This record gives sequence, structure tokens and C-alpha cells, in this order.
Amino acid sequence: MKLSEILWLTIFALVFVWSAIDPKDRFTWFLEVAPALIGLLVLLATYRRFPLTQMLSVLILGHCIVLMVGGHYTYAEVPLFDSMKEWFGFERNNYDKVGHFVQGFVPAILAREILIRKSVVNGRAWLNVFVVSICLAFSAFYELLEWWVGATSGESAEAFLGTQGYVWDTQSDMALALLGAMCALVFLSRWHDKQLARLHH
Repeated sequence: MKLSEILWLTIFALVFVWSAIDPKDRFTWFLEVAPALIGLLVLLATYRRFPLTQMLSVLILGHCIVLMVGGHYTYAEVPLFDSMKEWFGFERNNYDKVGHFVQGFVPAILAREILIRKSVVNGRAWLNVFVVSICLAFSAFYELLEWWVGATSGESAEAFLGTQGYVWDTQSDMALALLGAMCALVFLSRWHDKQLARLHH
């Protein structure tokens, strides 16, 4: 195992352990951290036959940290964003909006890497269309999952939903995921192409 992979796993483990120590709400913690754990298992199962670019590995770790921080505090009560609410006069804690932006930003590079390396799509225009569509579909699926959890768990899922009384929460979550995916394609595509070329060689 490479030094970078050991470092990746060490950071993941340290943040995970911190996140698991006395979280605000254990049920919410489990729901928020579960995708990070699933991602870790998938990476461990595939890293030899499908190693990822360094960029994507770092982005995935960053996404996992966002999930674990949100799980520890709940998305509506992350302290820094409570302070920002006071500084900027926000009506709500907006950490969940960061999470949904990242939910589009990171999967965009993941989808892009898989589609390019598996030669699924011909042409860069179609590649971008497919990447954005996948990210938006994933965001919509996650909102449906939140709805299902809320419907089956009742009040205990309120912290997981994190709407904070905002009537357009679901729509704004998907819009931010869409924006995140588009930003990733605009700002990271060339850098990603260089990393893919190095990985190929």
C-alpha cells in the first residue's frame, strides 16, 4: 500500500473516530456517516483493479469529512455555521447547503473518471451532459431517500432532514448539487485530464 493511501486511511479513521464520539444525535450520525462508510468499502474493494486519480481520491476524502462533520453535529447545528449565521444575518445554519454543493461537485469528477476510463461516452459535450445528469439524478435520489427516512422515522429524522423550516429546502438542495457538478466540470476538467493521462501511462 502506498504512503498516500495510508495517509488517506489515517485521516479518514481519525475524523471518523472523532465524529463517533458523543455525536449530537446517534441516529442522525449513523444516517449521515453511512455513505462515507459505504464509499470506503467500495474503494477498498476496487483500489487494486481500478485505482483512482489523486485528485478524485482527495475529493472523496473531503466529501467523507463533510459527511462526518455533519453527522457529529447534525447539519443544522455545525458551530462555525452558527457563527456565520450571526455574522452575516442568515436565517438558518447553511452547512447543509455546503454538503449538497459537495454532493454535486465530487460525484461529478467520479462520474467523469469512470465514463472516460470505461469509454462510455463519445465526445466531450455528451460527457458533460451525462456527468451533470448523473449528479442531478443522484441528488434527486438522495432527496427521495430523505423523504422515505422521514416518513418511516417520524420526528426522529428531523435532524437528518435538516430543513430548518425552509419550504424550498429540497429544491435548493438539488440546485446546489447541480451547481456543484457544473463548477467541477468548469474548473477541474483540464487538471483531471492531466491526471488521467498520468494514470494511463
